[in-house]
Amino acid sequence: MDGLLQFYEYSGFANVTIGHVIMILVGLFFIFLAIRYEYEPLLLVPIGFGILIGNIPFVENAGLSLGIYEKGSVLNYLYQGVLKGVYPPLIFLGIGAMTDFSTLISSPRLMLLGAAAQIGIFLTFLGALALGFNMQESAAIGIIGGADGPTAIFLSSKLANGLNGTKNLIGPIAIAAYSYMALVPVIQPPIMKLLTNKSERKIRMKPPRTVSKEEKIIFPILGLLLTGFLAPGALPLLGMLFFGNLLKESMVTKRLADTARNALIDIVTILLGVTVGASTQANVFLTPQSILIFVLGALSFIIATAGGITFAKIMNLFLNEGNKINPLVGAAGVSAVPDSARVVQHEGLKADPTNHLLMHAMAPNVSGVIGSAVAAGILMSFLL
Repeated sequence: MDGLLQFYEYSGFANVTIGHVIMILVGLFFIFLAIRYEYEPLLLVPIGFGILIGNIPFVENAGLSLGIYEKGSVLNYLYQGVLKGVYPPLIFLGIGAMTDFSTLISSPRLMLLGAAAQIGIFLTFLGALALGFNMQESAAIGIIGGADGPTAIFLSSKLANGLNGTKNLIGPIAIAAYSYMALVPVIQPPIMKLLTNKSERKIRMKPPRTVSKEEKIIFPILGLLLTGFLAPGALPLLGMLFFGNLLKESMVTKRLADTARNALIDIVTILLGVTVGASTQANVFLTPQSILIFVLGALSFIIATAGGITFAKIMNLFLNEGNKINPLVGAAGVSAVPDSARVVQHEGLKADPTNHLLMHAMAPNVSGVIGSAVAAGILMSFLL
C-alpha cells in the first residue's frame, strides 16, 4: 500500500492543477487549428504538442529532472537553443535559402511598405511602457508586431530573459508571435476591407521586370553590408538570412542551399516549436503579464497591417495613374512570409478575379522580414 501511495503521489493525477488543465486545452486548441484549418501547421503542431509536454504535472525538486526549467533535464538542454538565441539565426538561414528577392529587386519602392509596417513595433513598445513593463521587456513585446516568430524569440532571449531585473517573457512572447502569424488569414482581411474601397482593391500594378542573375547575387552581399552597418545587433539574423540567399542564388552551392531550406530548417523548427511550447508551464505562463502581452501583440499586429496599407495610399498621392500601388499590397509588410502575401492575393482576387497580386505582395513581405530584424537590432543597440 505504501508503494501504491507513493506511486500516486508522484503521478500527474495527484499534482494536476486548474492551470495545467487550461494550458493542456490551449495546446489541444493549437493542434486543432493546425490540423483542421491548416493554420501554420509546421509551427502550431510542434508548439501545441510542446504545451502538452510542458504541462504534464510532476513533483518538482524530486530529483527526476523532468521540467524544462530544471537544470540537467533533457528539455532544459534543448531549451538552451532558445535561451541563447541559437535557433532563430538557423531559421533565418533556411528562410534565406528558400526566398526569392526578385520582386523586391525589381521594385525597390515596395520596400518602403515593409518599413512602414514596422510602426506597429515602436507604437507597441510605447504602449508596453505605459502599462508598466520596463524598457527591455517593452522592446521584446513590441517586436511581436513584426509577425516574425524567430525575431521575437531572438530579441526576447536578449532583453526579456529573466536576467538583469527583467522577467522571463520568452514563452508568452513566442506563443503570441506565432499565434498571430498563424491567424494572419483571420486578422488581416477585416483590416484590409476597412481601410480600402473597392476601386482601390482593383488597382492593377505593372508586372515586375526580369531580374538578372548578377543582380540576384549582388543583392544579398549589398543587403548584408547596408543592414549590418545600420544595425549591427541584427547581424546574427540578417547575416544568416543573406548568407542563405547567396547559397541559393550563386547556383554553385546547391547542396548547401537544399540542406538549409529543407533538412536544417525542419529540424530547428521541430526543436524550437517543442521547447517554446514546453516553456509554457502553467505556473510560469498563466500570469497577468501574459494576458497583457497577448493584447499588446494583437494591437501591434493590427497597427502594423494598417501602417503598411495607409502608407501605400499615401504613396499613391504622388504617383501617376499607371504607377499606382494596390493598397492591399501594403498589408504584406508584416513579415509573416508567405501567408500575408497569400492573403493579399486572395483579397485582390475577390475584388477582381483577374488581378493577381501575389508577386507584388512578396516584395514588402520579404522586406518586412528584413525590417523587423533591423528594428530588433536597433532596439538592442539602445537597450542591451
